Amino acid sequence: MTIVAGMPGAAEIKVMASAAFKEAYLELVPQFERGTGHKVLTLWIPTVQMMSRLKAGETVDLVIMAAGAIDELTRLGKIASGSRVDLAKSGVGVAVRAGAPHPDIGTAEALKRALIAAKSIVISTGPSGVYLAGLFQRMGIADELKAKMKQVMGEPTGAVVARGEAEIGFQQMCELLPVAGIDLLGPLPAEIQQITVFAAGQHVSSHAPDAARSLVEFLTAPHAVPVIQKKGMQPA
Repeated sequence: MTIVAGMPGAAEIKVMASAAFKEAYLELVPQFERGTGHKVLTLWIPTVQMMSRLKAGETVDLVIMAAGAIDELTRLGKIASGSRVDLAKSGVGVAVRAGAPHPDIGTAEALKRALIAAKSIVISTGPSGVYLAGLFQRMGIADELKAKMKQVMGEPTGAVVARGEAEIGFQQMCELLPVAGIDLLGPLPAEIQQITVFAAGQHVSSHAPDAARSLVEFLTAPHAVPVIQKKGMQPA
């Protein structure tokens, strides 16, 4: 364990996290640090890069990302078996540039028409982007959208939309909400919505396992619920 000066037993907790849980996390973690004396060092890394780095042997204390990815890393022996704790869940949202016309996305068919009519579309490389790529295939419009669709890594799709570089963007609702310069049209229609659970898992080589567990307990305590909801997610 890396000991931190201050409270007895205080430690430094190294966390690798995807951006979906970021807004709630940034509000909650300072409270945890003040209350425990632990220090939290967070690496915000896109899911694709996180998987690559962890599979290659990078070591942290705690990993926060989509639950399916946590399970995969557990099977690979990177995350401690039985350590997965679900934190929150989120659906996919749709956004356009602030002030732009609002296409109808109320049904799957309406969304399909909006996508075909759009001049440009942006999705992420994270869980929502993976899901949408498959959805567009199932809708039978993947080939039609290919030339006008791009995937971005390392920034919210909403930022691309806000700059006018894409007409319509998709990402987790919680990742679109804090972006300035966009209008959030709402979630995907219920019949095609994908809910992603985001979870924490303890690395098998954690240097501060007890402190990491206490952070997870803090993030799932009752006081965290209103913060998670305010940031566009629901408790898992």
